[in-house]
Amino acid sequence: MLGKFQKSELRIEVKAKETIFRDSLLNISDLKQWCFPLKFTEKSASKLSQGDTFSFYVGLIEIKNKVEYMNNNCLRLILSGGIDGYQEWSWGDGWIQSRLEGISVFPLNLGQTLNLFRLKSFASYQELKIANKQSIK
Repeated sequence: MLGKFQKSELRIEVKAKETIFRDSLLNISDLKQWCFPLKFTEKSASKLSQGDTFSFYVGLIEIKNKVEYMNNNCLRLILSGGIDGYQEWSWGDGWIQSRLEGISVFPLNLGQTLNLFRLKSFASYQELKIANKQSIK
């Protein structure tokens, strides 16, 4: 693999419940909305599960993802192709964290920051929708 070893860990506060982060990362329809464009196989289920694979492109370079581990507050993806390494997401009420390590020619910290803020925006919007539904009742 060409590139250099890079490592980045970011954690931000977001006014959103952990269930929103979980759904945003594990529900394929939500994941496709904030982290686009993703390519899943036709046979994909509605939720990610251990062993699932998906990919996305940065220009002409494909980055493959394989779900290595997941639980209620953590998702770990093995990356190959344009990035050889892993990304781990952790979350709780009011915060989300991403750790990324790999070899790549891409500036991983920049991409990770952009993804984290896209997720923050999506999760904040989902939290607002839930709050509005509850206030109408």
